Amino acid sequence: MSDLPELPSVLDTLRDHVLRHSVKRGEFTLKSGATSSWFLDTKQTACRADGILAVADALLEVMPTEADAIGGLTMGADPVAFGVAAVAATRGRHLRSFSVRKEAKDHGVTGRLAGALLPSDRVVVVEDTTTRGTSLLEAVEVVRALGAEVVFASVIVDRGTTCADLCATAGVPYRPLLTARDLGFEPGT
Repeated sequence: MSDLPELPSVLDTLRDHVLRHSVKRGEFTLKSGATSSWFLDTKQTACRADGILAVADALLEVMPTEADAIGGLTMGADPVAFGVAAVAATRGRHLRSFSVRKEAKDHGVTGRLAGALLPSDRVVVVEDTTTRGTSLLEAVEVVRALGAEVVFASVIVDRGTTCADLCATAGVPYRPLLTARDLGFEPGT
């Protein structure tokens, strides 16, 4: 690990967890259709108690204090949003959490949003991993359609190079917790 970039302690703890539990090596086809010799199953970090604590420590340090809610496109955002909201509550910071469904539900409470999001909320949109950023931006569009304001976006790991540009174009402040380079890989590979 000596060839990895130096990170602040809170991110170093998260990186260690991701490298131990979430990085898989082999031959993989990514959602984008590209092939890669490594894969991130960051739910292996977000769905473990010590992992979500590391994610919460890192994310709560960088996200705006005025945020009211946290969520994103299901399934990638769910453990991050729900876990960070729960950890934040134990620290006196109250965030509502929500999911954006992949398709609109046509019965019961209809639409694409599920959870405690309000139209007046200032929102942090999250995802576990991104390569291009399209899922993150899809969630941003749904949140904005409700009338809520997206004040920040983040992912546990950004393995690509386009998400920051997409967020900038959409007017969304973006900061990944970790990047491919932080893990010792080239972006997009």
